[in-house]
Amino acid sequence: MKTLHQLAGRALGLCLALLLAVPALAAEPLSADQRREDLNFLYQKVLTEAHPNAFTNTPEAEFLRAKAEIEARLETETDTEFLLDLMRLTALAGDSHTSIAIGGAADFRAYPFSLIRRGMGYGERWYLSAAAPGDKALLCQEVTELAGRPVREVIDAFGTLFSSDNPVHLRRSFRQACNVADIYEYLGLVEPGKPLTITLEGGKTLRLEPMGLEEMNQLEAVRISDLIKKTPETAAANVNYFSKPLSEDVYYIQYNVCREDENLSMADFAAQVAKDLEEGSYWRVLLDLRYNGGGSDGVIWPLFEVLRKEMDDEDGCELVGLIGENTFSSALINAVEIQEMGGKLAGEPTGGSVCHFGAINVFSLPNSKVRGQVSSKYIDLNTLLDAAAGRGVETLEPDEPLSQTLEDTLNGVDTVVQYLLTRKTYVTSLPIDGAPLTRGRFIGQLYKAAGSPEVEMGKALPFADSLGIEWYLPALAWAKENGIAGGGKDGSFFAARPLTWREAAVFLSRTADVLEIPDPSPAKDRHGPVPAALAEGWEQETVARAWNLGLLPADADFTQGLTRVQGENLATALGMLV
Repeated sequence: MKTLHQLAGRALGLCLALLLAVPALAAEPLSADQRREDLNFLYQKVLTEAHPNAFTNTPEAEFLRAKAEIEARLETETDTEFLLDLMRLTALAGDSHTSIAIGGAADFRAYPFSLIRRGMGYGERWYLSAAAPGDKALLCQEVTELAGRPVREVIDAFGTLFSSDNPVHLRRSFRQACNVADIYEYLGLVEPGKPLTITLEGGKTLRLEPMGLEEMNQLEAVRISDLIKKTPETAAANVNYFSKPLSEDVYYIQYNVCREDENLSMADFAAQVAKDLEEGSYWRVLLDLRYNGGGSDGVIWPLFEVLRKEMDDEDGCELVGLIGENTFSSALINAVEIQEMGGKLAGEPTGGSVCHFGAINVFSLPNSKVRGQVSSKYIDLNTLLDAAAGRGVETLEPDEPLSQTLEDTLNGVDTVVQYLLTRKTYVTSLPIDGAPLTRGRFIGQLYKAAGSPEVEMGKALPFADSLGIEWYLPALAWAKENGIAGGGKDGSFFAARPLTWREAAVFLSRTADVLEIPDPSPAKDRHGPVPAALAEGWEQETVARAWNLGLLPADADFTQGLTRVQGENLATALGMLV
């Protein structure tokens, strides 16, 4: 990720040049047979064989229909049109990690403008961020339509070319390619060779003619970066990671790529952070992932260990992760792990999806040399982390939604950071309606109901599959120590697995034993049999005790899973007996 200054560049052509940075199409026009070979390679070797399941979101029959349409025009289309055809076929996978690189075609043309977005949801607005010199007065004005269509409708149309598994990622892809003339023509939004009409707020319009790459690079454009008064100290830096205090209360860490720095290992960096935190009196730590597009999710773990210790200290700090549309892939995983630690997230929804295809491999087509990347496995965080439970292939929403404003951009203010610098109350968790209750979370709820007793945390983790950073880690240690929960044959606890009612009853009953809650007197007995859904199976007597203690709701559907709210209610009922 680059700053707004870097993205704008001295010439507007840089926007298109970035898209064309990867060599792709061959210098000589391809024959129909060469195109057919490339098309078959993409479909068979990449999408069908290399991808875990490219037909998850779109039936294979639709892929075959699109492939047949492409084959029917191999003799007549241009190399640029063929490249866009390949993108369209790949986009059917609906996988943000599987894509064709748009680049290398010498005849790509673009319109002299670029856009930036501000706001989220219904408050989302698009503004003219760069233009030809004669249109300088129009910078920062809102763009309402492109080619006579609302911007959101155009973004949807771009979705047929840019493979995305959530709308935030698609919106980002649109922003990066919003001025490519060949795309507008390919999608039928603009007639070939005709100007693009841009409608601004108030009804004023621009009619822009397409330009070639060379002409674009020679154009001295005007841009929003010329109007920015200063750069905020939290702007994206050209380093893998750095940290600094922002005030006496707030410490800031910027993590820009999930990769070790050649000159500063993550272990050494984490040690520097630990020293700073020990010497200061910070009550909030900001971990900025807004500019991080991924890499290897495990690189950050030495830093997580430092932050975990800091959060657990007597005057522990609040950890707030900053996320945005550029938070992707491994950085997205790290953001969910921040929530697994009990930290909160602030900013905008992520471009990466919680569960997603990933672990990419790159490829090159045999004749055109078009490059791309393809996912090699499905990453189901829903089954790995309590914080991801109930979430699927969807963007990660922040606990505290905050969006950069255009006014702050021009004044050199980081809207998100400035808000968190002045806010003196803790960020609260975003409720996830209907999220399943996991085994780990329920143990954490029971631990709290039991008064959060002190527990000796040894060097060894409670269970073989414990991560060591979970917010409920002391609860797991307490539960194991007191015989409330035990591991499986291999010592694993499967904390992220959804809890069953039988498991809930067993954990409740065992916790009641630890808290020395007596059996109910006959007057308080339910005077009814254990529900059929709970009557058979393991630990029958233990389940029956939880029922007779009145810890299980009589009107519950015991054949279904539990929600987080139900878990809180069960733990509260237990706490009332203590």
